[in-house]
Amino acid sequence: MEEPFVRCPNNPLISAHDLPYQANAVFNAGAADMGDHVLLLIRVESCSGRSHLIVARSKDGITDWEFEDRALLHPYENYPYEAYGVEDCRITWMEDMDVWGLAYTAYSPHGPAVALATTKDFKKVKRMGLVFPPNDKNAALFPRKFNGLYAMLHRPSTGGGSIWLSYSPDLTFWGKAELVLPTRSGPWWDGMRVGAGLPPIETKKGWLLIYHGVKELAGSPIYRLGGAMLDLKQPHKLLARTRRWLLSPQEPYERFGDAGNVVFACGGFVRDGELWVYYGSADSSVCLAKADMNAVHEFLVEEAAET
Repeated sequence: MEEPFVRCPNNPLISAHDLPYQANAVFNAGAADMGDHVLLLIRVESCSGRSHLIVARSKDGITDWEFEDRALLHPYENYPYEAYGVEDCRITWMEDMDVWGLAYTAYSPHGPAVALATTKDFKKVKRMGLVFPPNDKNAALFPRKFNGLYAMLHRPSTGGGSIWLSYSPDLTFWGKAELVLPTRSGPWWDGMRVGAGLPPIETKKGWLLIYHGVKELAGSPIYRLGGAMLDLKQPHKLLARTRRWLLSPQEPYERFGDAGNVVFACGGFVRDGELWVYYGSADSSVCLAKADMNAVHEFLVEEAAET
């Protein structure tokens, strides 16, 4: 069975030279479907080596990207746990709060950690600070509560590099941790470590999770995207998982760059039955791939059924 995703012919959509200022690279963008336009919150690695997050908008989600004139999130002295930069934001609409929830990696001399912020308009943000200490990253919020508790996926770097889920009554204090999706180890494509990609997408069958898996190949990691299904009412319960990947680095812009052989997704959404996935390619540009939601589900079911 072939990969269900089709790459946008305009790839790469955004590269560093598209920015209104000098930077080293752009990649790993969070995404939101705003109705009349698509909004990306793009990780920009500056020429200092640190990263910040800037908003870009496009009416069709593919061309004519317009950038804000300043970063939405930038490493400031008042936030010491972001001293080395802010990275890889996932965007979730939190309906009960009427805000967008931003889960991102705060990087400091202590290592990468999970931080949260909220915004109503992507002009100003309210930082909530660190919610998980180093080393932890790849966090993604669920859009609604479960038995009165918020839920968030995250990936502690210790314990095998697997995806965990924690619950919170207030987005500040987190607990009730559960292992959701472990690495497979050995020669598997996701045997070295895994991490959440897009924020989970609610379907009739469960929560669709697009995640990345890493395999060490001749001393160099290769990043691919896979799929899993989580229980609708108890999202820490894994229902199904693809044996093969959904998207792998094949094109030159995915194989060559600051980090070759990488496809890494942080943002996406469903529009008219089609799954849009914005992904970073080789840590050097922002790209887009699309797949029919029914095809993704069929792929997941058939792959999970194989032995």
